[in-house]
Amino acid sequence: MKILITGIFCCFSIALFAQDKGHVKIVKDPMIDSLIAKRIALNTKSTAVIATGKPSSAIVSQMGYRVQIFYGSDRRKVFTEQARFRSSYSSLNTYITYKEPNYYLRVGDFRTRLEAQRLLNELKPMFPTLFIFREKINAPNLDYSNDN
Repeated sequence: MKILITGIFCCFSIALFAQDKGHVKIVKDPMIDSLIAKRIALNTKSTAVIATGKPSSAIVSQMGYRVQIFYGSDRRKVFTEQARFRSSYSSLNTYITYKEPNYYLRVGDFRTRLEAQRLLNELKPMFPTLFIFREKINAPNLDYSNDN
């Protein structure tokens, strides 16, 4: 019995001393470095564009607001509503998403809820069901024409 307990104790003590303390080996895919470099390049490009005062062609996403003007399960109806909206407001972007079983038509890329609320108040006579959603938006181009 003593030999069995001693044998078990020796096995566990050997397992405890088998660990290397203070040494960490990091194994990563080399694509991670290239993705980080691309992300840094995109971020520096957007700040360089802001410094020059020219509009950006890169899409930078951030949290903002969009106005949902229509939802329904009929795909053709969503596209006709999109065309109706674009005929009146061609400068605003429209986004159609599909989450089973409905299609959602959302418009605009607004930084603040107040901007989205202004559009919602303007669209009330044309579209009966309007909602404001907070989601990831494409950052709108800033107007630098008033700056001196």
